[in-house]
Amino acid sequence: MEILWAPWRRTYVENVDKIEGCFLCHAVRQPPEKWREVLLLYKGEKAFIILNKYPYNTGHLMIVPKEHIGDYTLLDEETALEMHKLLCLALKALKKEYKPHGFNVGYNFGRAAGAGLEEHIHLHVVPRWNGDTNFMPVLSKTKVISEDLYSTYDRIKKALEEVIKEEGY
Repeated sequence: MEILWAPWRRTYVENVDKIEGCFLCHAVRQPPEKWREVLLLYKGEKAFIILNKYPYNTGHLMIVPKEHIGDYTLLDEETALEMHKLLCLALKALKKEYKPHGFNVGYNFGRAAGAGLEEHIHLHVVPRWNGDTNFMPVLSKTKVISEDLYSTYDRIKKALEEVIKEEGY
């Protein structure tokens, strides 16, 4: 058996059962001093940005409405507009900090479409680089993430703050 070490996952594994209900709703209710712990990067009036605990690539984050809602067609226009603005903010911060060659941006609605959490919609933002698919996922069905989550959090948080300051979000 091949072993792929991921020691930074220990904190999540030890605390996964302590969260009751929706982990996104739990995260957005936390005070600012707990944001890093729950990977909350930015909180607006109606939506927020959070780092994905199971990233497809370094910098994979999600834009999420504060309202616990699973049906996009029921999302009010103000929330949808704020989510769009947060997407633009996130893209600028990721470009500034990681300089990706492209992005995958999208929703997964329903289990059949790959949604791991159907009850609370969220928009995935995944930075991509030329050649970021290598032999590991192809041959061993293993993805290598080259940076721990908290380092990624710190870098993106700093870049978001810089973009906000520069552009007056």
